[in-house]
Amino acid sequence: MRQHVNPLSKNFFEIDPIPPLSQVFENPKLPLHLDVGCASGDFLFELSLKNKNWNYIGIEIREKLVLNANLKMQSRENKNLYFSFGNANNIFDHSDNKLIIDFINSISFNFPDPWFKKKHHKRRVIQPKLINLLSNSMKKGSLIFIKTDVRELFDHMELTISESIKFKKLTNQDVQPYQSFNPNKIQTNREKYVILKQLKIYESIYKKI
Repeated sequence: MRQHVNPLSKNFFEIDPIPPLSQVFENPKLPLHLDVGCASGDFLFELSLKNKNWNYIGIEIREKLVLNANLKMQSRENKNLYFSFGNANNIFDHSDNKLIIDFINSISFNFPDPWFKKKHHKRRVIQPKLINLLSNSMKKGSLIFIKTDVRELFDHMELTISESIKFKKLTNQDVQPYQSFNPNKIQTNREKYVILKQLKIYESIYKKI
């Protein structure tokens, strides 16, 4: 079940900046991956434990889920994982966070809220403003992963990203194992549900050139 939160609400204009990576991770020099819309964080908890060669930041707009994820962190030994609450567009646009974008090796948008009604398309997380910001800030060779079971949303995301001349579409074969934030192909809860229901999954990878 999708829990709707209006990302354009003024409640998300004020954010807590992500601390310097040296304060967040045991080894801040590891490759950095951001997962936008990480929900309860189950995917990242498993991922960060099985792939300790990367650092992970999960961004989630539903505050209760972030609070619960941070509570779990207190009883686990994930030294390469951090959760941030807020609207991803506002987080990326915040002046104190722009330096972190320079260190990102990849970003994933896994099954984001499709906001089906046309008048709500402006609430979708991937917007031209966000892609423009990432295209100007992400380092050369960094990757964007998108995945959804909604074809119309997939087309929207592909069109928005492809309108930037700074991103090139890749195939899975183009991504070497050492470049992947998820070499063991761990699935999100939503992906497991979609596979169980035998629904089609649409996914693409884009590289900053």
